Amino acid sequence: MPDPVVQTTDPEMRERVLHGIGELLPRVLKRDLPEIPENACLFDDLGLTSAGTIELILELEESLDIQVDVEQITEDDLRSVTNLADYVAGHLIPED
Repeated sequence: MPDPVVQTTDPEMRERVLHGIGELLPRVLKRDLPEIPENACLFDDLGLTSAGTIELILELEESLDIQVDVEQITEDDLRSVTNLADYVAGHLIPED
Protein backbone atom coordinates (compact mmCIF):
# COMPACT_ATOMS: atom_id res chain seq x y z
CA MET A 1 0.00 0.00 0.00
CA PRO A 2 1.53 3.39 -0.98
CA ASP A 3 2.32 5.97 1.68
CA PRO A 4 -0.25 8.75 2.00
CA VAL A 5 0.76 11.99 0.35
CA VAL A 6 2.52 14.19 2.88
CA GLN A 7 2.08 17.92 2.46
CA THR A 8 5.46 19.55 2.78
CA THR A 9 5.53 23.07 4.06
CA ASP A 10 8.07 25.45 2.60
CA PRO A 11 9.58 27.27 5.63
CA GLU A 12 10.09 30.44 3.60
CA MET A 13 6.44 30.46 2.49
CA ARG A 14 5.33 29.78 6.07
CA GLU A 15 7.31 32.84 7.23
CA ARG A 16 5.72 34.95 4.47
CA VAL A 17 2.28 33.71 5.54
CA LEU A 18 2.97 34.44 9.23
CA HIS A 19 4.16 37.93 8.33
CA GLY A 20 1.10 38.43 6.10
CA ILE A 21 -1.28 37.35 8.87
CA GLY A 22 0.40 39.81 11.25
CA GLU A 23 0.01 42.63 8.75
CA LEU A 24 -3.54 41.81 7.67
CA LEU A 25 -5.20 40.90 10.98
CA PRO A 26 -5.49 44.50 12.25
CA ARG A 27 -7.18 45.50 8.97
CA VAL A 28 -9.56 42.52 9.01
CA LEU A 29 -10.38 43.09 12.69
CA LYS A 30 -10.61 46.86 12.13
CA ARG A 31 -8.50 47.67 15.19
CA ASP A 32 -4.88 48.05 16.19
CA LEU A 33 -3.23 44.98 17.61
CA PRO A 34 -0.14 44.88 19.76
CA GLU A 35 2.45 42.23 18.90
CA ILE A 36 0.51 39.10 17.89
CA PRO A 37 1.95 35.95 19.49
CA GLU A 38 2.19 33.05 17.03
CA ASN A 39 0.20 30.87 19.43
CA ALA A 40 -2.59 33.45 19.80
CA CYS A 41 -6.02 31.88 19.34
CA LEU A 42 -7.67 33.58 16.36
CA PHE A 43 -11.19 33.41 17.80
CA ASP A 44 -10.74 33.55 21.59
CA ASP A 45 -7.70 35.83 21.90
CA LEU A 46 -8.11 38.03 18.84
CA GLY A 47 -11.89 37.95 18.31
CA LEU A 48 -11.82 36.80 14.69
CA THR A 49 -15.19 35.68 13.29
CA SER A 50 -15.98 33.11 10.59
CA ALA A 51 -16.54 35.91 8.09
CA GLY A 52 -13.28 37.50 9.23
CA THR A 53 -11.47 34.21 8.67
CA ILE A 54 -12.67 34.10 5.06
CA GLU A 55 -11.68 37.74 4.58
CA LEU A 56 -8.25 37.07 6.11
CA ILE A 57 -7.58 34.12 3.79
CA LEU A 58 -8.75 36.08 0.73
CA GLU A 59 -6.54 39.03 1.73
CA LEU A 60 -3.59 36.66 2.25
CA GLU A 61 -4.10 35.16 -1.19
CA GLU A 62 -4.14 38.61 -2.75
CA SER A 63 -1.21 40.08 -0.84
CA LEU A 64 1.05 37.03 -1.30
CA ASP A 65 -0.20 36.25 -4.83
CA ILE A 66 -1.08 32.67 -3.88
CA GLN A 67 -4.13 30.43 -4.01
CA VAL A 68 -5.10 28.33 -1.01
CA ASP A 69 -7.12 25.11 -1.09
CA VAL A 70 -9.72 25.82 1.61
CA GLU A 71 -11.72 22.64 0.95
CA GLN A 72 -9.81 20.71 3.63
CA ILE A 73 -9.61 23.43 6.29
CA THR A 74 -10.78 22.39 9.76
CA GLU A 75 -11.55 24.18 13.00
CA ASP A 76 -8.13 23.07 14.29
CA ASP A 77 -6.43 24.81 11.35
CA LEU A 78 -8.07 28.04 12.47
CA ARG A 79 -7.27 27.62 16.16
CA SER A 80 -4.13 29.78 16.20
CA VAL A 81 -1.98 32.02 14.04
CA THR A 82 0.59 29.22 13.76
CA ASN A 83 -1.98 26.60 12.75
CA LEU A 84 -3.37 28.87 10.04
CA ALA A 85 0.12 29.66 8.71
CA ASP A 86 0.93 25.93 8.61
CA TYR A 87 -2.31 25.17 6.79
CA VAL A 88 -1.94 27.95 4.21
CA ALA A 89 1.73 27.13 3.50
CA GLY A 90 0.88 23.44 3.15
CA HIS A 91 -2.23 23.79 0.98
CA LEU A 92 -1.22 26.05 -1.86
CA ILE A 93 -2.82 25.48 -5.24
CA PRO A 94 -0.13 25.52 -7.92
CA GLU A 95 -0.76 28.07 -10.63
CA ASP A 96 -1.19 26.80 -14.17
